[in-house]
Amino acid sequence: MSNLKIAVYAICKNEEQFVDGWMDSMQEADMVIVTDTGSTDNTVAKLTARGATVNIIHVDPWRFDVARNISLNFVPGDVDVCVCTDLDEILEPGWRGKLETVWTPHTTRLKYMHTWSFNPDGSRGVTFWYEKIHRRHGFRWTHPVHEVLAYYGSEPDNYAWEATIQLNHYPDTAKSRGNYLPLLEMSVEEDPNDDRNMHYLGREYMYYGMWDKCIDTLKKHLEMPEAEWKDERSASMRYIAAAYKEEGDYEEATSWLYRAIAETPYLREPYVELAKLAYMERDWPTVYHMAEEALNITERPDSYINEAFAWDATIYDLGALSCYELGMLERSYEWAKIAVEMSPNDERLKSNLEIIENALV
Repeated sequence: MSNLKIAVYAICKNEEQFVDGWMDSMQEADMVIVTDTGSTDNTVAKLTARGATVNIIHVDPWRFDVARNISLNFVPGDVDVCVCTDLDEILEPGWRGKLETVWTPHTTRLKYMHTWSFNPDGSRGVTFWYEKIHRRHGFRWTHPVHEVLAYYGSEPDNYAWEATIQLNHYPDTAKSRGNYLPLLEMSVEEDPNDDRNMHYLGREYMYYGMWDKCIDTLKKHLEMPEAEWKDERSASMRYIAAAYKEEGDYEEATSWLYRAIAETPYLREPYVELAKLAYMERDWPTVYHMAEEALNITERPDSYINEAFAWDATIYDLGALSCYELGMLERSYEWAKIAVEMSPNDERLKSNLEIIENALV
């Protein structure tokens, strides 16, 4: 379907450092509409100078869904396709032509690839399918945080898919996420049957070091009838294990990691987590076994449930250390060499490789 009218819309606050890069990547749209929620820097002036239409609003008490729904309301009704992004996200060139190729009169929204984080060497880290490109009408945002698009149109909700449309995330690491926890608590209170937000809340408690609340909340998630997605269930089990580990209960941590493996034997993450825990206990046979099992998994998932540490040099490093301690020097050298190739600036890895190489002589 061609001749679509496409609008980009976003919310922002104090993001002047992102304006030029973001606007450059959005030039393929017919219009760019930004809703500013209280910037005190030059964000509004820079956006206006670059050609964006900027509307200034005040949302109190703050909720992401309210702000995004207001921002969507600023998009003219004759727009065909809405592209929702944040200012720290960049669409790679050529996205419009790809969108127009797959969009049909029956399409309601589009799935595309989102790189959430990049590895230190610049390669893609956590990458998964995303769905914030949608038809102008029939959608609203829900949940105070980790907001999602809810469809209420009368026609079937039909997805188009285009894996070569790539949205890249370059976050401001200094920006606080301090309001996430109370918003997640509010979200769970408003909709206690939403399993995704229960999972997010438990994970947030983990980020805050609130170990008992993390464990209790994620156990609730696992008990919910709605919590059927195995990958997310496995992640909850891994986070529970992490909380027990921080509390010094390695036995419970180990038990929960084995449960995570049983839930998703096709995911690397729980094997790598268990290898890391076994390393702390100097349990070399378990480290070696987990390394072998993890490396048998070669397909990285395309959902948000994947961790960079499961696909970088970590498991090769752990495997090399376990093999060295077990007297398997040739295997240790093989894995240590791969670890250095994957992380060539890591002095510890290079030193380990040299030690192993000398032991082989």
